Amino acid sequence: MSVTLELSFSESVEAEQEDIPGAAAIQRWAEQACLCDESVIVSVQIVSADEMRELNKSWRGHDMATNVLSFTMPSPDVIDVKILGDLALCAAVIRAEAMQQHKAGDAHWAHMLVHGMLHLQGYDHIDDSQAGQMEALEILILSQLGYSNPYLEYADKRVDEKSEIIR
Repeated sequence: MSVTLELSFSESVEAEQEDIPGAAAIQRWAEQACLCDESVIVSVQIVSADEMRELNKSWRGHDMATNVLSFTMPSPDVIDVKILGDLALCAAVIRAEAMQQHKAGDAHWAHMLVHGMLHLQGYDHIDDSQAGQMEALEILILSQLGYSNPYLEYADKRVDEKSEIIR
């Protein structure tokens, strides 16, 4: 199995921003999150908050920027490689969430890429059962990449912050 990654940056996002991961990291994360037995193509675009807001409004009816959106694409039968689809990742939202949740930037970027890749492969979190299965896969994949449980870290920080407030 191989992942062909088509990475692009929106014109309004500075590709040289030091907190945006490089192509090699994004490629590694995508490969680890690909659960397919066949070769796949994934398009990843890093977008601005304004662009993400427009995408989210157009496709999901939510008038706000979000961290990642996934757009599955059916592969034509006439090609040998499966097209998983497109991912849009919002640099500004991912950066803000990492700071808010007290996470390392690269760990949160990896989490959002893995999350989006799982969506492209049919995983969702609409109900508790689906959410539990998807979160378990995210935790496993991120662990294989050397990152800790993103849900546990955030929960621990929130408990610590609440304890400080109570004291």
